[in-house]
Amino acid sequence: MIAHLNGKLSELHPTHVVVECHGVGYHVNISLNSYSKFGNQENIKIFTHLVVREDAQILYGFHSQQEREVFLKLISVNGVGPASAMMMISSLEIEEIREAIESADVKKLQTVKGIGAKTAQRIIIDLKDKLEGDIFNFNINSDNSKNKSKFEALSALDVLGIPTKTAEKILEIVSKDFPDAQADVLVKEALKRI
Repeated sequence: MIAHLNGKLSELHPTHVVVECHGVGYHVNISLNSYSKFGNQENIKIFTHLVVREDAQILYGFHSQQEREVFLKLISVNGVGPASAMMMISSLEIEEIREAIESADVKKLQTVKGIGAKTAQRIIIDLKDKLEGDIFNFNINSDNSKNKSKFEALSALDVLGIPTKTAEKILEIVSKDFPDAQADVLVKEALKRI
């Protein structure tokens, strides 16, 4: 619902920020990694995800789209809620999470408070194929529009239920045929070839 906020950083705390946008202050929960990245900036752009529960509406914020994507992947795992996902992103760097999942390093994931052996194993099983390539290999904040388009196309294909490995292989071919294409063109062409 709220994809990002762009405004004045009114308050900065290790667990949350208040971002003022056109006179409205938004309380946004953040990770420790985001806290360190925002530093003493006066104005920030923060990528967000709104979680609606029976008793609350909680806005989670991230310094990058990559961090938000990892959070979304983590909360898609049965038994991993937003608080646990934020704890993981606060305790480990994004690259450390990827390496732990790829190498099936249960002990590394268990170093995060609240993550037991069963939850760590479930994260590895559920995300091993989903984290390969799509959110780690592309710096979407760079000026390279090809990488951004490819990242967006991979994300769209993932939402459509296409396995990550399949999507990556097809997008490699499609991006050679359409080197300067936007994400929507890449997705349409990829879907034609599946």
